[in-house]
Amino acid sequence: MNPFEMVKNLKNIESQMKTMKEELANLEVTGSAGGNMVQVTLNGQFEIKAVKIDPIAVDPRDVPMLQDLIVAAHHDALDKVQEQIKAKAGPMLGGFPGL
Repeated sequence: MNPFEMVKNLKNIESQMKTMKEELANLEVTGSAGGNMVQVTLNGQFEIKAVKIDPIAVDPRDVPMLQDLIVAAHHDALDKVQEQIKAKAGPMLGGFPGL
């Protein structure tokens, strides 16, 4: 893409980025682990909005397992948010080298 064309389109890109930022603020994605025993919901700004834990996952003798499930569910949710960001931003970033 011609760099001069990119400069001409900066206002359009800026508008699209603002719209995408608003969409991401409203986005909610849930990641899970342990067969949905632990679920973590994030918004598009990577903030934790909710954590759900099935009572069956709460074993006082195995707290480390529950901790691992929470971390795994969080990572799953992060991956899903990043996929959504790539899907929404991909067309805008397609013209930038290295992205």
